[in-house]
Amino acid sequence: MEEKLQELKESLSGDLFFDMKMRLLYATDASAYREIPLAVAIPKTEEDIRLLIAFVQENNTSLIPRTAGTSLAGQVVGSGIVVDVSKHFTRILEVNKEEQWVRVQPGVIRDELNLFLRPYELYFGPETSTANRAMIGGMVGNNSCGSNSLIYKSTREHTLEIEGYLSDGTKVSFSDLSFEEFITKCENPGLEGDLYRHIRTLLGDYNNQEEIRKEFPKKSVERRNTGYAIDILLETDPFTAGGEKFNFSKLICGSEGTLLFITAIKLHVNKLSNRPSGLLCAHFASLDDALRANLIALQHKPLVSELMDDYILACTENNLEQQQNRFFVQGNPKAILIIEYDAQSEVELQQKVAAVEDDIRAAGYGYYFPLIVGADKKKVWDLRKAGLGLLSNTPTDEKPVAVIEDTAVDVADLPAYIAEFNEILKKYNLYSVHYAHAATGELHLRPIINLKTKAGNQLFWDIAFEIAKLVKKYRGSLSGEHGDGRLRGEFIAYMIGEHNYQLLKEVKDTWDPKRIFNPGKIVDTPSMNTFLRYESGVETREIKSTFRYKGQNILQHVEQCNGSGDCRKTELSQGTMCPSYMATRNEHDTTRARANILREFLTNSSKENPFDHPEIKEVMDLCLSCKGCKIECPSSVDMAKVKADFLQAYHDANGLPIRTRMIGMVDQLTALMSYIPGIYNFTTSNPLTSNLVKKMLGFDERRTIPQVASQSLRKWFVQRDKPLWTDRKPIKEVYFFCDEFTNYNDVELGKKAILLLESLGYEVLVVDHAVSGRALMSKGMLREARKLANKNVKIFSSRLSEEVALVGVEPSAILCFRDEYVDLVDEALEGDARLMAPYSMVIEEFLWKEIQLGNIDQEMFVDKPQKILLHTHCQQKAWKLQQPAASLLAFPKGYEVDIVPSGCCGMAGSFGYEKEHYAISMQIGELVLFPKVRSKEKDTLVVATGGSCRHQIKDGTQESAIHPVEVLYNALKK
Repeated sequence: MEEKLQELKESLSGDLFFDMKMRLLYATDASAYREIPLAVAIPKTEEDIRLLIAFVQENNTSLIPRTAGTSLAGQVVGSGIVVDVSKHFTRILEVNKEEQWVRVQPGVIRDELNLFLRPYELYFGPETSTANRAMIGGMVGNNSCGSNSLIYKSTREHTLEIEGYLSDGTKVSFSDLSFEEFITKCENPGLEGDLYRHIRTLLGDYNNQEEIRKEFPKKSVERRNTGYAIDILLETDPFTAGGEKFNFSKLICGSEGTLLFITAIKLHVNKLSNRPSGLLCAHFASLDDALRANLIALQHKPLVSELMDDYILACTENNLEQQQNRFFVQGNPKAILIIEYDAQSEVELQQKVAAVEDDIRAAGYGYYFPLIVGADKKKVWDLRKAGLGLLSNTPTDEKPVAVIEDTAVDVADLPAYIAEFNEILKKYNLYSVHYAHAATGELHLRPIINLKTKAGNQLFWDIAFEIAKLVKKYRGSLSGEHGDGRLRGEFIAYMIGEHNYQLLKEVKDTWDPKRIFNPGKIVDTPSMNTFLRYESGVETREIKSTFRYKGQNILQHVEQCNGSGDCRKTELSQGTMCPSYMATRNEHDTTRARANILREFLTNSSKENPFDHPEIKEVMDLCLSCKGCKIECPSSVDMAKVKADFLQAYHDANGLPIRTRMIGMVDQLTALMSYIPGIYNFTTSNPLTSNLVKKMLGFDERRTIPQVASQSLRKWFVQRDKPLWTDRKPIKEVYFFCDEFTNYNDVELGKKAILLLESLGYEVLVVDHAVSGRALMSKGMLREARKLANKNVKIFSSRLSEEVALVGVEPSAILCFRDEYVDLVDEALEGDARLMAPYSMVIEEFLWKEIQLGNIDQEMFVDKPQKILLHTHCQQKAWKLQQPAASLLAFPKGYEVDIVPSGCCGMAGSFGYEKEHYAISMQIGELVLFPKVRSKEKDTLVVATGGSCRHQIKDGTQESAIHPVEVLYNALKK
């Protein structure tokens, strides 16, 4: 087979991988399932797809179509060839504003489609919680909908035409057919004709019609995705008089890639609404109250009604990204309904919402009803959408499991159904979280189970079957929007009856007789508690790490990644995570891939040091340690921290490379060079000698090397004239962290920072402290970094308080105190490190807090117009410190700040210097940052908070960026 795969690889214009590393990266999706595929294909053209179909036909294997890989029921897990169309099949092919349709390839991202459609005043409605990375092909495969399905229904209702390849390689197109056109199709030869002849026979049979109408979910359940949609086709002409036109696209929607390999999709799109809308966030004392109030809210014709229970809300309390989005939460509600209404005017909106509140209160439900409008609505929706990932953010092996999370019933049945549901769980001593689509009778329900145990594995199956019986009682749908896949396929025969199940098998046999398209999904699925990520009965391996991981080991921390794929969003969605994926669009370079490869080897390696695998090193290589995942991953997987731990262990097994050692020792080397600054600066700037130095260091020759100042900041501080504050009482003391970069390289910045603080009335103290150790940590030299952390915590822990802060100008250095030190220092110092962490601040944060306290007057600064373009360091973004920097810069009168909507600049310390990383570093810069800098107005100041960011901007655009301190220093009234 390997020889055959090699031949196939050579015939494709795209890529084919069959090494174990890539196969492991594609062995899972966002579900509980895992199966190692035969190979991974990244096709570039339709001819590649045709060749892949021919190959699997000849070699008795299968294709597994995949887009973003965020499926929750194991739809893209299997033993065949995974075909990832997310990289190359991403074009928007055609748009027609007048007829309101758009034609796309399957790898187009839902949110990016709407960005494209906005100038046309059009909008594709169905919206999954994963909409910033979910792709249209996957949405068709699962027949996705989302929070607004009350208005926009599911993907099926918007799908006009589908193009693709049948299992014999025939290219087909499906669209609406009149009765006459349907009959003509039945007369066609070949497989395409067979499909029409078969469906005519199957749905023309009166007995089949009776069984389908009797056993499939009742029509009032709008979210019904049980098996193949033959119940939907039955209601079309020619089978039902007066029905919609027949269109096989309705069957393909929800077929999970088991019938057709899709290459293009034509979608109906709506006109954008400009009506004002608001979110009524109704708080309830019980879940049952919320569900009954939901029925009252629906009488007032909302756009949306979404539920979050107290478990979800509790998950958001300690998540840095979501804390700010809880602004509307009052007290401790057992549930909140987010109900959206629109109106012709703001006044009418207020009146409509007041009527809803009156009716709900009159029924005895609810205690707080804030109305959220404007930009704050996005915060509320971000909080709601984060629920899925946040559920995995638990430190132990017991986690909320996606097992019965997609059930849908008639919305009128929802209160009774949920009450019975919870009674069933009580029998098993289980509790479930409840959230999502109250408006359409579907709540995402996740009981907490440990799938690593044999008892947990059996409970997984028992609960699934118990709830299937309950759903059947209410004639609901076991799958509302996430599909059947491996999770629910086993129970379809029970849900719709054996007779109808055999009809589904007939459909599969007719469309795909050799089972080459995604076998084992929907029909003939293996038992739902097999092929899981974790082998039951095997305890979590204890693995030593240098960092602490708050009540869990490093493997459990990695296992928090549930595969939701938030790290696959692109630069168009903004945010930081994940810069390398944004540049390459390769799954290999996602945070999810890093978590997957670590989980695989840390679980299954037979080595005493399970980190000692080159495959891990390859997948971790493009992690920039930007910390974007620390805040943007809903499961809070801190991959930068994990990477440092991995590198320490890998160095232990394989030795420390010379370049790594030199970068880690940058402070010591720079200190030595500070004795001969003239010689050093000439050597590193002269083209001839500097290229030799860069070659020796393994740096790219196109990089410029930072210069060393003729006098260090510490020496200047000791030798300078008396401080400015001596003629008056200072506001307060503040310690200045003289980090290794500011002390030797950015000395002028350090001077201005100290002078700025003193000019504003603060007494600046500089003590003898250790360097930050940031370079050591980034290169995995953690035991050496720990010594520095211990020293600094001992020095500052007794000095800092609410009144006395430690400030620094280099974010990556000063934020060590708040971030890594807490989990790195000796255990005896952990308490001190935690206590002092909040008082360790980037200087912008400190000054903005002082402004808010009234200690800094606007009159201290000039009054003149100045435009500023601001890019903040990744680690500031990770601590939600971008806005304080922007607010500070806008403090002087006339100063306007435009925040660059960029993630990582691409430099990331030494990463961008390294020869093998230079190209990707510049690629990342070109995503957003460089174009924004190049297009600025002439007199606009470019401001960047990080030293590496400023360096990257200079190398990438030839523009000189300055630090916020320099802006404010220059803005002081002299």
